Amino acid sequence: MDVFLVGEDDGIRVLEVPDGCSDLAGFERWRTTVWGSQAVRSLGARFFPVLAGDDLRVDADQVRAFRRECAVLRENLEDIVAGVNPVTTAGKLLGQLSDRLANIEDAARRAEEVGGGVLIW
Repeated sequence: MDVFLVGEDDGIRVLEVPDGCSDLAGFERWRTTVWGSQAVRSLGARFFPVLAGDDLRVDADQVRAFRRECAVLRENLEDIVAGVNPVTTAGKLLGQLSDRLANIEDAARRAEEVGGGVLIW
């Protein structure tokens, strides 16, 4: 997961992950089992489910809406975990999911600060 800027040539420039930040958005299988799950979709999510079949590019003009979607997921973490068949305990999954969502929320905040976007790939 990265923050990016779009150049004058419409090419993207991926920014370095700052010290103290993480670029981890979850395990590869989470693309379908968590971010693309029915539990997430049922919350009205439109960004995260993209990960079930593709990388997610959130352009600068979409970051505010993406942050709102992150907030909805944050408010419903226990419901999301309840809708997932965890490989580990539900409590451990809840902690992992909270941590990875915090990384995504941080990247979205940093993107908004610099007028950039977020890539989850």
